Amino acid sequence: MQATDQPPVALTERGARSPHIETWSENDRLRHIPAIDWIVQKLDTDLRRRIEILWLPYSDLAASDPRHAPMEAGFRALCRSLERLADVARRGRGAAHPPGDLGSRIGWTVDYAVAALSSVDPATFGHRFPFHTFERSNGEPLWAAMLRVIEQVKQLTTLVRDIEPDVDEKLYEGLVKLSEPLRREPIA
Repeated sequence: MQATDQPPVALTERGARSPHIETWSENDRLRHIPAIDWIVQKLDTDLRRRIEILWLPYSDLAASDPRHAPMEAGFRALCRSLERLADVARRGRGAAHPPGDLGSRIGWTVDYAVAALSSVDPATFGHRFPFHTFERSNGEPLWAAMLRVIEQVKQLTTLVRDIEPDVDEKLYEGLVKLSEPLRREPIA
């Protein structure tokens, strides 16, 4: 018996050979897409904290200030990106009705996106679809939407630096936590 490079086949009830049918959860993970748990944690803790820090200088800014309009447009774009992320995660199931106030809307859209991402099945997320369905993985558009949210936060950070130059210090606060504080006396 010789080894062949043909895909594995299964026998049907009548004894005829049929091609191997792939299942979604048994397919390989796509290496370029992180796990859904990491994406939820990134949005719920890191990005939520960053958005709240970026919101504070804007909320204190007068509406007559020329920097107000670009920042408002940036926050509205962030809300649209978060809504798009939630829609991709929910796969188009139902429409959401966010609040009209921009401050309330930001918090609401982050919560909405986290809830939608939490409903994604981690067993199949990021796995390649079976070849016979001719569909793309559900992880690729979701990861692209998440990258867009991260980019929107980065753009907002640039806008907020004009108002508050030390915003980076606040964003990176708590990034490194020393398990043992430094000694006050010199080492040598």
